[in-house]
Amino acid sequence: MSARALSFGAIAEAYEWFRPGYPKELLDLVMTYAGRPVRTALEIGAGTGKATRLFAEHGITVTATEPDPSMLAELNKSAPANVRTVRAAFEDLRSGETYGLVYAAAALHWTRPEERWSRMAALLEPAGVFASFGGPVQLADPAVEESVRAARAPFLESDDVPSPDGTAPDEAMQWPGTELRRSPFFVDVQQAVVKRRLTMSAPDYVGYLSTVSAYLQLPRSRRQQAYDVIMGVLPETVEITADIIVHLARRRAE
Repeated sequence: MSARALSFGAIAEAYEWFRPGYPKELLDLVMTYAGRPVRTALEIGAGTGKATRLFAEHGITVTATEPDPSMLAELNKSAPANVRTVRAAFEDLRSGETYGLVYAAAALHWTRPEERWSRMAALLEPAGVFASFGGPVQLADPAVEESVRAARAPFLESDDVPSPDGTAPDEAMQWPGTELRRSPFFVDVQQAVVKRRLTMSAPDYVGYLSTVSAYLQLPRSRRQQAYDVIMGVLPETVEITADIIVHLARRRAE
């Protein structure tokens, strides 16, 4: 999994260009859950800053951490003044400074499970909020999805990232909510969904696929073959569902 986690640096510009950003509805959901002003936040695995900008542009001072120097360089191109960037993996962060909010945007599954929640709790103020959000980008038309699946099959059986704790996709509570419910460090675990449907051109959809870790693990020539074959079965434009699954929890008061 670590190889996949560190595969994004080579395509940092494409990641910034092709990955959907995050809507204000997500910010509103997190702030409503917090129930009080949030002045400082720590971001785990900030990537190119898609979520960083959402929170920083609404007045929160964000410390954005990211282990990949290329991704961090891309983030720095557009980081607001109230963003401080730190090159570090989650496991390298040391408790000391604490924050009103700690969050991860499509990045928590890359962290190691050992002591994940005790580390997270140590980075939060008492009763501080943890948020994790993300979700698959899927083709909305089942026929187009099947055509792409068949085209991809010689190269990849699946391009999904499996649930880190094996939770089935049809379970009501998804990961990391499952782990948070078992953790002695967090309470008031909630799951919500921000519905989102987007339209993009076929080249942009293939551009999105070029930022997906499963494809990045393929040899370069095979990777390009996969993109070309998939491009050949797509209509000019595609509709995608890009729902954001949000998990929220509060650090247990000491």
